[in-house]
Amino acid sequence: MSAWTRRSGAPAALIAATVALAAAGAQAQERETPARESTPFTLASDQPRTPEQLAVTFDKADLSIRVIPDETAIDAVAVLDFTATAPIRRLAVELDTLLTISEVAVDGVVVPADRWSNPEGRLTVELAAALAAGETARLRIAYAGQPRVAPNAPWDGGFQWATAPSGEPWIATAVQGEGCDLFWPCIDHPLAEPARVDLHITVPSNLSAPSNGRFLGKQDHDDGWTTWNWSARHPNTYAIALSIGPYAERTAQYRSRFGNSFPMTFWHLASADPAKVDALFAQFTPMLDFFEATVGPYPFAEEKMGVVETPHLGMEHQTINAYGNGYKLDGRGFDWLLHHELSHEWFGNQLTNRNADDMWLHEGLGSYMQPLYDRWLNGEAWMQSSLVGQRKGLRNRFPVVSGTEKTGNEVYDGDIGPGNDIYSKGSLIAHSLRMLIGDEAFFRSVTRLVYGTATPQPGGFQPRYGTTDEFRAIASEEAGRDLTWFFRGYLYQAELPDLRQTRENGELILQWVTGDGGAFPMPVEVEIDGRRETVPMTGSHGRLAVPDGAHVLIDPDNKVLRRLDFIEAWRAAARRPQAASAVTD
Repeated sequence: MSAWTRRSGAPAALIAATVALAAAGAQAQERETPARESTPFTLASDQPRTPEQLAVTFDKADLSIRVIPDETAIDAVAVLDFTATAPIRRLAVELDTLLTISEVAVDGVVVPADRWSNPEGRLTVELAAALAAGETARLRIAYAGQPRVAPNAPWDGGFQWATAPSGEPWIATAVQGEGCDLFWPCIDHPLAEPARVDLHITVPSNLSAPSNGRFLGKQDHDDGWTTWNWSARHPNTYAIALSIGPYAERTAQYRSRFGNSFPMTFWHLASADPAKVDALFAQFTPMLDFFEATVGPYPFAEEKMGVVETPHLGMEHQTINAYGNGYKLDGRGFDWLLHHELSHEWFGNQLTNRNADDMWLHEGLGSYMQPLYDRWLNGEAWMQSSLVGQRKGLRNRFPVVSGTEKTGNEVYDGDIGPGNDIYSKGSLIAHSLRMLIGDEAFFRSVTRLVYGTATPQPGGFQPRYGTTDEFRAIASEEAGRDLTWFFRGYLYQAELPDLRQTRENGELILQWVTGDGGAFPMPVEVEIDGRRETVPMTGSHGRLAVPDGAHVLIDPDNKVLRRLDFIEAWRAAARRPQAASAVTD
């Protein structure tokens, strides 16, 4: 899930990329739109579901959406199919109140206006007769209007109405934090994915409309409008995306190490530098091969691996990842934004967390793939450099996982939740786990978490949900020992484990101290005058004979994530000038 980070505390690299993107105003000029706002309910995703929503399966969404650039508006009809799993007397979905509903019908019969309401963005429809378990209902909603304009896509989301360098409209949606209900009626909860979404996107005929899933063809209506048809299976609700612009298409067939093949397609602005387009497109194949070798088969091979150039930085829209990094080079040998969003096809779209409190499974594991890819391409030094960069950004103000249900905002907002720590701290925790249990156990654990099996084969799995507790249980089984202490000490405490050390009477005395004071038997490698030994740290304590005057280096390969005084001093010093400036200002 993500544009890689959100709102407060953005890493310097992302801030720089965002500033650079904003500077290209001539290429992506935002249109002025009157200030309008959605309700607080609509802007909070992952809200608790109603009893009616819990008592249905969402079988299919058929969305017909006309996008009208000149009016910054949409005109749409959604047909939603549900099957009841228990008796219900009403249907409930979410839809932003900025959009005006003109008609609601159930199974082809128009519902009188006094039998449906949408006061805060939760549309409730009274049924003419109760549905019994196993019975189906088809809900049709016609709606139109100006959807929410993204104040700062993709972090503060909605529609982005921009202009391409060649002058045509350039439009994108990004709704991860706020949810699908900003432009289509859905159950705005990660556990409410529809089994299928069909999209019929009507746009001016001089524009293209790539979207999720398989392309089913387009229809030119001979009136200046063309409809693009797509079909996606098991999509994340927030991953349904509209991308509209003057695109050209690059496509090639990817031949997988698992024996299957599927199309890789890049929709880029027709005005983009061909050499830069070629260079980015050339990265698709090695990135896919890395993920398939490291995690498992590309999850959506029956559809495509797709990327579309957008006026915002990026987002992991299933099979149509948004890319807006401007083809920048940063000296790593690959485009970090392209790689991160592609990681979410595995960590976010194939594996979806059951609640936002487990979001580190998306962002942390996805972020760890970048240091691993650094090593895959260029060797150990590049991986270590990437890990050090992540280490410097940790805030450690809130636990990565709280153990309670959270909304997306409560997790991504660094003022009230872990924020960016779910990325970098989650990555470093994954690295420490790998160093503890070894490559075989670690990568088998990740594969099992993502696919539900250690031996996934193309066509032999479905998208699934996962939790931190499930990952703990899998890793413990693969490691052959209980790792509850590891997950508790790292994920459920704000503070990093602190390795305290003293030397007396010819011994090095080590002690782990965690946020909750619990046992933390993390073994520690110690180098004494170039000779290495591993201290078991039974019961959080360990001792090692050390000759007087010997040089001692704790954890020489930086295998263990822990509190470091020099990083805390550096971060404190970096904050002081800001505080002084605030006082003088």
